[in-house]
Amino acid sequence: MTNREEIERRRTFAIISHPDAGKTTLTEKLLLYGGAINQAGSVKGKQSAKHAVSDWMDIEKQRGISVTSSVLQFNYAGKCVNILDTPGHQDFSEDTYRTLMAADSAVMVIDAAKGVEAQTIKLFKVCTLRHIPIFTFINKMDREARDPFELMENIEEILGIKTYPMNWPIGCGKEFKGVFDRNTRKVLAFSSDGRANGVKKVNETEAELGDAALDEMLTPYLHQQLVDEIELLDGAAEEFDLDKVLRGELSPVFFGSALTNFGVEPFLENFLRLTPTPLARVDSLTGEPVDPCRDEFSAFIFKIQANMNKAHRDRIAFMRICSGKFERDTEYFHVQSGRKMRLSQPQTMMAAEREIVDEAYAGDIIGVFDPGIFSIGDTITVPGKKFRFSGIPTFEPEHFMLVSPKDTMKRKQFVKGVEQIAQEGAIQIFKIPDSGFEDVVVGVVGTLQFDVFEYRMKNEYGVDLRMSGLPYEHLRFIRACPCDVKDLMLCSGSRVLEDFKGRKLIAFGGEWSVGFLTKHNKGLVLDDWLSV
Repeated sequence: MTNREEIERRRTFAIISHPDAGKTTLTEKLLLYGGAINQAGSVKGKQSAKHAVSDWMDIEKQRGISVTSSVLQFNYAGKCVNILDTPGHQDFSEDTYRTLMAADSAVMVIDAAKGVEAQTIKLFKVCTLRHIPIFTFINKMDREARDPFELMENIEEILGIKTYPMNWPIGCGKEFKGVFDRNTRKVLAFSSDGRANGVKKVNETEAELGDAALDEMLTPYLHQQLVDEIELLDGAAEEFDLDKVLRGELSPVFFGSALTNFGVEPFLENFLRLTPTPLARVDSLTGEPVDPCRDEFSAFIFKIQANMNKAHRDRIAFMRICSGKFERDTEYFHVQSGRKMRLSQPQTMMAAEREIVDEAYAGDIIGVFDPGIFSIGDTITVPGKKFRFSGIPTFEPEHFMLVSPKDTMKRKQFVKGVEQIAQEGAIQIFKIPDSGFEDVVVGVVGTLQFDVFEYRMKNEYGVDLRMSGLPYEHLRFIRACPCDVKDLMLCSGSRVLEDFKGRKLIAFGGEWSVGFLTKHNKGLVLDDWLSV
């Protein structure tokens, strides 16, 4: 295959949703149909049950939630599929936002009983900012669900995007019998033995709408209801327009149940048919898009994960390839440091499991060993070519804690752990000027990040922490200061901090404090939080 053919068969997408909508379960089922696993795991389940492949951290298995994005790759119907499974919980939304930068399209999972929820709205907005295609999978049709017409209206009203149902559900709850495919005009009736439900692939029976056999398969009532609803749908629904889909203005909608596998394979087939090949990323130096099919390799780092392999305590930088072909043992150029390097141990991922790769193409996500020089947002190219892809957003922390090791003899492990977890983007760290590294101020977007941070410091670095809350809610950078920062007149509940680039900041409780600070310190200029 030529490089162009290899690139054009890539499909890279992120799965987003509100917590508990079934996102990780859907990911598992896509792997099952893609042949990547023989038996699907679950996020929550019995002690004997398998855990989801994408939830590989111990804390994820314990709590039944995803706390970090994972990357999964498989082949299906001639396409090479890269799935980015993201945490649904809002406390880890930073990781999700960064991951969306690496995706070419998004699959939005919605709970059929609840409709659009708060976190879905936030994540949807990030997708619309990037104008990437958004596909909707309405999940949990095997439970009591809202009326499908009502769900479509709910998506359109709250998210402001037009919808086009690609298929239509037949019944819901225990009466969920299958879907009607609007493209082929066929009824897909699902059946399973009831015991292996959700673990193995499901049986499908295909039939024409109006076929007498459907009365037996579906019940006469459900068959007639389907005929009436399809007639109504055909008369009222938005026309399907692929260009609008690709611009992120129209969302194709699929119904199904990830838990029972009903509707998963029809979704996968149609999704891969409609979703785009790798999209061009813009070079921020020239403002020009970088063609994915050009010969020169380029990529950016969107995530760093430490300690994926407990035996080696390593750091893996996740890289989205933007153009060309990656080859192992080839010399590449790190734009930010200006250094040439060989990227060692390039790997494709199956969550925590890895496989060394010799080559990869635009659209692929690979992990490379990080010797401690990479940061999130860095660009890698071939020597002599200087692209720079635009930065990845960081978010202003909203919760702060003063952190120190309980055992002062473990100061070295403490410093290493805090710095490494901060480099991953999971936390942000600040020093109190002139106080050394005895105490560190840790800032996070959501309080659950503190729990994960404390858990990882204990389990990965062997350090028990002393943590106390701080009354801050905002940070501002000091752009201009009329005096030594030590001599500033601060209001109660505010403090000067320093980041690890040596930049001075002021942390404070309420927005009113900004006015106080600038009023009582003539010449003090504060900048809003840097987004990149």
